[in-house]
Amino acid sequence: MAEAKETTTQDHRGTVLDVLRQLLDGHQASTAVLEVVTKLVSRNEELEKLLARLRAKGNSSERVTKEQLDLFLRELPEASNSALAEANAALQKEIEQHGGREEKPARPRQPPVRRPAPESLRREDNLLTVPGDSRPCPTCGKARKCVLHETTEVIDFKPAEVFVRRDIREVLACDACDAEMERAPMGDKVVAGGAYGSGLVAKLVIDKYDMGVPLHRQGEELARLGLPMPSSSMSDQIMWATDVLRPVWKSLIADVLGAVVMHIDSTSLPVLDRDHPKGSTMGSLWGLVGDEDVAAYLYTSTGKQRAQRPGEIGPLDLLTARKGPVCADAANLFDAAFKSGGVIEVGCNMHARRYFKKALDANDLRAAIPIAAYKTLYDVEDTVRGADPERRREARQTRSRPVYDELLVWIRTYAPAEPPSSLLGKALQYVENQHVALTRFIDDGRLPIDNGIVERLHRRPAVGRRSYLFAGSHAAGERAAIAYSILGTCRLIGVDPWAYLTDVIPRLARDTLADADRRALTPKAWQWSRGR
Repeated sequence: MAEAKETTTQDHRGTVLDVLRQLLDGHQASTAVLEVVTKLVSRNEELEKLLARLRAKGNSSERVTKEQLDLFLRELPEASNSALAEANAALQKEIEQHGGREEKPARPRQPPVRRPAPESLRREDNLLTVPGDSRPCPTCGKARKCVLHETTEVIDFKPAEVFVRRDIREVLACDACDAEMERAPMGDKVVAGGAYGSGLVAKLVIDKYDMGVPLHRQGEELARLGLPMPSSSMSDQIMWATDVLRPVWKSLIADVLGAVVMHIDSTSLPVLDRDHPKGSTMGSLWGLVGDEDVAAYLYTSTGKQRAQRPGEIGPLDLLTARKGPVCADAANLFDAAFKSGGVIEVGCNMHARRYFKKALDANDLRAAIPIAAYKTLYDVEDTVRGADPERRREARQTRSRPVYDELLVWIRTYAPAEPPSSLLGKALQYVENQHVALTRFIDDGRLPIDNGIVERLHRRPAVGRRSYLFAGSHAAGERAAIAYSILGTCRLIGVDPWAYLTDVIPRLARDTLADADRRALTPKAWQWSRGR
């Protein structure tokens, strides 16, 4: 019986309506049943499409799932002429042929178990004894003795502690003569005569710039721990810390300029400015990344390509000292540098895809086809992540090149009939104008497909803007650039920023290092010196 049922199920394949037609073949009520089910299927497809749109609008990310793309592509209206239809079919064929990621074998499903506590955590014994009235034996009344202990590990938490470190300095004197006495060196502090240690100062810097916690909230936390600390004192400590870190910041900028591949992108930073008619101005933080393992930020009082204030370095000023590939969006700020010949422009496909995503969000379903093409390109990148440049180049030539070539054909087929002012028209125009820079990654395995590494780095300044709203001055904007540079580099290479700052700030504050030694205290060099 079971075998007959299985055979029947396998014999009927296809869509719901196809299977139903086969099952109702010759039945007198087949027409009425098919009409009802057809309406239900149509309504179900409409609801699935609506749900996909709602999910896309409710999610601030630019991700479009495969299921959503499939729905949009099924809903795609027929092209108005044969050339457009052929372009659609050709691009979809390349997407199907070269898309998909190398699926890793699924791990065998394990029964749910409680995760063991990490071995790195300190263990603290908590002895639990049997209450006194339960210790005697209920049978004979004699005292029972302990035969074993059952141990259960429970992960717990203690609030952080603010403590007073008493630096007791040894003083040596000679009993035989009245020679000069010798004192032990001073304990680690940011300021020689200050009252705060480097561990506390490092926490202030990290909490403000990496965690986005404004000083008044940090003050509330410290007060709960027993330390009333005015915001002015916290601000002074951050100012002194970032000032001593300035040589490291300059080294990071030099490392970025000397990298094989450099990324650049900007984000805004509101700044109080007494000289401005509105009392504030919009500064810029220029994020730089070199070879994906060093980050640096530059602060400028405007978003212009050249420096506007003494001591500033504008993005174009910086690029004049650069030779080699630079990944950036298509902002005209960099045109002069790219035309000079020394700097090679590498386009950002994340920006190109974003234009099509805007068109899709505006219900232009034609944009689903190029978005599917970009998904294929990123599928290729996922399969070669971490591979050597030559293997990446080979995979891109084999799988990415046919898709991008067909995407460009699709764009040039659609562009003549699409108004340049429409969202899809702007997307087509962007890719057409920038296609040389956008496709440069295909021929060079060292180059990235997009500028996403800098955009992800901008999340920390974005969190800070929502919390402390603005920098107090242009000097504070530059100090923010120093902090974001060092913390961003620590994040890229997996260095604990508190351990790094606690060790490096006092060494710089002692002012006994040569300039070359100061510049060598970058997070990457510090990590290497510790064998990590």
